[in-house]
Amino acid sequence: MLMPERVKHRKQQRGRMRGKATRGNFVAFGDYGIQAMEPSYITSRQIEATRLVLIQAVRKTGKLWIRIFPDKPVTKKPAETRMGSGKGDLDHWVAVVKPGRILFEMTGIPEEEATKLAKQVGFKLPIKVRLVKREEVI
Repeated sequence: MLMPERVKHRKQQRGRMRGKATRGNFVAFGDYGIQAMEPSYITSRQIEATRLVLIQAVRKTGKLWIRIFPDKPVTKKPAETRMGSGKGDLDHWVAVVKPGRILFEMTGIPEEEATKLAKQVGFKLPIKVRLVKREEVI
């Protein structure tokens, strides 16, 4: 699972996911990108499940880039615990994703296969995603 090696603070406040992604919103490395259409937290387990699907298809012919990293800690209190007595213990790590963010990029595969992969990735993630192509800059 992906997680930071060390962090300055163990616990973080939740924050808000307002607006669209201003960074990481264009295909920079590969030919195709998988773009988020909704805001959400994506857990390290969901990223790993998606990576397995993608690496299976891209393995021999192409290359894969993961453009998100779970760097936000999420805490959880034990079951049947009374209110109060502080914040819960760290449970898992999430990546904060806003609409427009490119989650994964790939190259070296045909477009039909890339569209199939985007659909499979959509089943693994809690948000709607779409396939975007690299824009040629002249």
